[in-house]
Amino acid sequence: MSKIQMFEKPLGMRDSFPEVNEQKEYIRSTARDFIRNKGYDFIKTPSVEYFETIGKASAIDESSLFKLVDNQGEMLVLRPDMTTPIARIAASKLLKEKNPLRLAYFANVFRAQHREGGRPAEFEQLGLELIGDFSAYGDSEIIHTAVELIKALGIESFRITIGHAGVLSAILTNNTKTEEQVDSLRQLLVEKNLVGFEQKLEEMQLLDKQKKNLIKLIDYTVDSKELESLRPFLTDEQQYLMDQVKQLQRLLEIQLSDSSIVSFDFTLASHMSYYTGMLFEIHAEGSGFPIGNGGRYDELFKQFNEKVGAIGFGIRVDRLLEVLPPKEIKEKHTLFLFQEGFYSKANELAEERRKKAAERVTLQYIESVNDLNAYTKSFDEVIIVSEGGSLRE
Repeated sequence: MSKIQMFEKPLGMRDSFPEVNEQKEYIRSTARDFIRNKGYDFIKTPSVEYFETIGKASAIDESSLFKLVDNQGEMLVLRPDMTTPIARIAASKLLKEKNPLRLAYFANVFRAQHREGGRPAEFEQLGLELIGDFSAYGDSEIIHTAVELIKALGIESFRITIGHAGVLSAILTNNTKTEEQVDSLRQLLVEKNLVGFEQKLEEMQLLDKQKKNLIKLIDYTVDSKELESLRPFLTDEQQYLMDQVKQLQRLLEIQLSDSSIVSFDFTLASHMSYYTGMLFEIHAEGSGFPIGNGGRYDELFKQFNEKVGAIGFGIRVDRLLEVLPPKEIKEKHTLFLFQEGFYSKANELAEERRKKAAERVTLQYIESVNDLNAYTKSFDEVIIVSEGGSLRE
């Protein structure tokens, strides 16, 4: 193991500088106002949870968990997602007080990286959960809220891709021979490795009809008008799954002013194994990755001995920052530089500016500044308080 250097950070960790933090604060405040107006309440959970509960219940691979041991010998994890901790607190307390629940969060999550590849090991998520609703109305509310939130944040060019975990599972099961084959094909779809998917079909020795059906599947990104073309892929007993999709499609046509931003792709798969129904991704111009995703995760609550419907979505704040239009900072920032013996006068003038004009004001002893020209460049106005009075530069 090489020696850790003085300014080296742990693998995947990032520093956030002032400009980025201002952008995050804009996202936080804008999203908070919007989400609360939609009837959702913000919640905060611990950064550290028990491995036996949250670590095992989450769908994050164990190798990606940050583990530590407390002084009682219990194995802990840094929370790898927010959905599982919220499910814990909802099942243990909140659902007994109110059902359905509408909860929201803005929080850091942690996922260990095994090699440096530009992927963060700690990142912020903004999201919300609707817990206690099994219906398609809940599905459409979550998607509609995600669309309106993205717009509220100022993003104009984006798309929503919708899939259905149940439909995908049924089609894979109907056209393979074993559960292992289903799992291997689903994993390739999670990785979006369609070339590998076709190669795997060649290795599996499937019937010609099965192989053709699965090749047709990966050619489909289905316009909402063509959803009925998926029905032949399903058995009579599985048709209810497509009925769910059709009901969701009708509701979205009512709610969305522009339904062209929505498409259906039944190859859409997630590494989150608790998704059971509708799932979706949000893609925005300017990012090569989804900026957010969500779906229905009824199965997760079985691990907390509850049987409730649940849907939600999360937005990756770091990816959101890539696509947000630049924000013009309008606030004025004034610098008061004072010489020895003039602190009281400078402080008085600075407080007057802060209170009357609501300006952002910095007070600085002039002799502590090494390079005056470099330091003053970031201020809109510079005032020197000295024997000669208050002088503007």
